Amino acid sequence: MKRLKLILIGVLLLMAMGGCAKEESKELTAFVGSASKPAMEEAAGAFEKETGIKVYLNFSGSGTMLSQMKISKSGDLYIPGSPDYMLMAERDGVVDPASIKLITYLVPAILVQKGNPKNIQSLADLAKPGVEVGIGNPEAVCVGLYAYEILEYNKMLAKVWPNIVTNAESCDKTATLVALKSVDAVLGWRVFASWHDTIDVVYLEPQQIPRLAYVPGAISTFTEDRESAEKFLDFLVSTQGQDIFKKWGYITTEEEARKFAPQAEIGGEYQLPASYQTLVK
Repeated sequence: MKRLKLILIGVLLLMAMGGCAKEESKELTAFVGSASKPAMEEAAGAFEKETGIKVYLNFSGSGTMLSQMKISKSGDLYIPGSPDYMLMAERDGVVDPASIKLITYLVPAILVQKGNPKNIQSLADLAKPGVEVGIGNPEAVCVGLYAYEILEYNKMLAKVWPNIVTNAESCDKTATLVALKSVDAVLGWRVFASWHDTIDVVYLEPQQIPRLAYVPGAISTFTEDRESAEKFLDFLVSTQGQDIFKKWGYITTEEEARKFAPQAEIGGEYQLPASYQTLVK
C-alpha cells in the first residue's frame, strides 16, 4: 500500500511539473513588414523548433504595422521592410534603438509578367501608352515609398503617373499584382521574383537607384520578454537564419547589394514631399 501511495505521489508530481512547463512556454508577437514574409515565416518555424519559443507574425505594410503597435501598445518585435519606418519607430518611442539589427538587404527593380509580354526594358518604358503599372501605397508601404522616390529622383513621376492604376497595401500584395497579371509591371523589390515563378526582373540602371534598402529588426518598448525577443533577433542574423534568407533569394551582405548600385546610399530616410498626392485617381 505504501509503495502504491509513493507511485501515485510521483505521478501527481510529474503531472504538476508538466503543467508548469506548459504554463511557462514562451510566445512572442512580431509586427513585420511583408517585404520579408516568406523567409521570416520559415525562420520563425525553425526558431520555434530549436528553442520552443513560438513567434506570432503579423504581416502588412510597415507603416500599418507601426500604427497598430502604437495604438495597441503591444508587440515584442518590430521588423519593417526598410530603415525609413524604423527611424519613425525610434522617434515614436516604439523600439529600443540599441537593439536594432540589420537582417537582409533589398534592391529596387521593375517586376514584369513572365516572358515580359509588354517588352519593358527600362524605367522609361513604364510611361509607354498601354502599360499598366502598380506600386505599393507610398504612405504605408516601404516599397511604395521607394517607388515614389525613384520616380521623383529620375524625373519620371509625371510621365509614369498616368499609367499607375493601383496602390497595394503591402509588399506581398504588390508582388501579387504582377504575379496574377493584374498589372503589366510593378516597381518593387528584386526578391519578388524569388517568391513567384510567374515574375521576371528588369533591373534598373545603377545610377537610377538613389538608395538601397534593408530589413531591420528591433525589440519593442512594449515587450515583457526581452530575453526571448533578443534570441529571435540573434537567430535571424545567425548563420542559420541568414541561410534561410539566402534560400529565398535575399541578399545578406553589403558587398553583394552594392553590385546593383555601387554609388547608392544604404539606409537613410525619404519623406514624401509636401506636394504629394495619391497617385491613383
